[in-house]
Amino acid sequence: MTKYGKKILNIINASCEHMTAEQIFLALKKTEPKVVLATVYNNLKTLCDTQMIRKISIEGSVDRYDRMEKHDHLICRKCGRVTDIAFEDLTKKLEEQLGERILSYDLRISYLCPACKNQ
Repeated sequence: MTKYGKKILNIINASCEHMTAEQIFLALKKTEPKVVLATVYNNLKTLCDTQMIRKISIEGSVDRYDRMEKHDHLICRKCGRVTDIAFEDLTKKLEEQLGERILSYDLRISYLCPACKNQ
């Protein structure tokens, strides 16, 4: 893993948010002023390909990046806000229903966040 890759991984793992590539770039630029956005994108791709982080793609919104720790997401249909939520691990139940071993799953629940619901 590259020097930048390690720092990007640390930024993502330390964040309570689901950061965009640009947000990660700005955070990294504070300690690495010579870094360029393309370097961040290349390292994000490598980190995703090696399953060290995961990419959250939401239709109509920019991709966001998240730690690999098992958790699920609530996604506001109106503003696109992504919130972590922990449900019971469904792997065993899904495997029983499918009759196949599953490697992973990504549960995303669409809803209206409290702020959008009150508008």
